[in-house]
Amino acid sequence: MTAIVLADDEALLRKALAALLPLEGDITVLAEASDGDTAVEATLRHQPDVLVIDLEMPGVDGLGAIAQIRRVRPEQVVLMLTRHARPGVLRKALKLGVQGFVSKSAEPAHIASVITTLHEGKRWIDSDVSALAIVDDCPLTERELDVLRVTSEGYSVADIAARLHLAQGTVRNYLSSAMQKTQTHTRHEAARYAREHDWL
Repeated sequence: MTAIVLADDEALLRKALAALLPLEGDITVLAEASDGDTAVEATLRHQPDVLVIDLEMPGVDGLGAIAQIRRVRPEQVVLMLTRHARPGVLRKALKLGVQGFVSKSAEPAHIASVITTLHEGKRWIDSDVSALAIVDDCPLTERELDVLRVTSEGYSVADIAARLHLAQGTVRNYLSSAMQKTQTHTRHEAARYAREHDWL
């Protein structure tokens, strides 16, 4: 028996999976979560064999939730459901130790078998997800992406520096470099360009 916590903000999909996964495999759903904060709370409380979590959720997203969980439960096995597997996001998830990636459009039977695979200590990345991860045309460094990510949330240079624990001059250098590489005139244009190209 594999015990899971299921986190997805799409109620219809979450409810369907909660109903179908136990029919497809030896799986029990301990709790459901509709956002990142609830996912963290439910995972720490129920300590599932596998956390099945959506990448994009309101508030704290899937990656943010996993980072928080990892601090308390570094051994937590995680299966990430994703609709758009952007290369940068996949790299971040792999760095966080996510063991599995499955497309949200996959059949419940497939998702159930991947959950079992991960519970056995193996890894799994759907071929359509891994193909997207290989196509990486992003010229920006991780740090440049970090400052653009915070920029797109509307923060000033001083706020970005404080949030990322960097000097303001360093933040300006990263932003300037990102604007050059994206051939844009403002940091907000650069952030928008990066988002449109699925780099953020």
